Amino acid sequence: MTKNETAPRGVLFLCVGNSARSQMAEGWARQLLPAGTKVWSAGTRPAPEVNPHAVQVMTEAGIDITSHRPKPVEAVPLAEVDLVVTLCAEQECPVLPGKFRREHWEFPDPAGFSGAELEVLESFRRIRDELKACVAALAE
Repeated sequence: MTKNETAPRGVLFLCVGNSARSQMAEGWARQLLPAGTKVWSAGTRPAPEVNPHAVQVMTEAGIDITSHRPKPVEAVPLAEVDLVVTLCAEQECPVLPGKFRREHWEFPDPAGFSGAELEVLESFRRIRDELKACVAALAE
């Protein structure tokens, strides 16, 4: 966001599955963005549930996303959204038609990470912390 742009009133974090990155970004935004800012996350092909690793690492950071559920874009009141942040890297990136300010934050999908449990959690923690920095910058 440049200094000439106003703070968003409604932010949508959009990815494909809405199970990890966008859910973590929504959690941070609810804590870090100014009071009154409406925040949603959604996916173009929502997963059945929020990734348990995302829930765990956000809980470690003091953010409770246990009540979050993946949802389709159609469940978001788009008339209240003025900023769409896409979060994707390796797969196709969702496109939402309409007149929105747009930002793209490129993050690999941690749901696709494999390895030992500790390695997977460390990958989720890294993305959690990078998302926090991006949301904090958006809040400035």
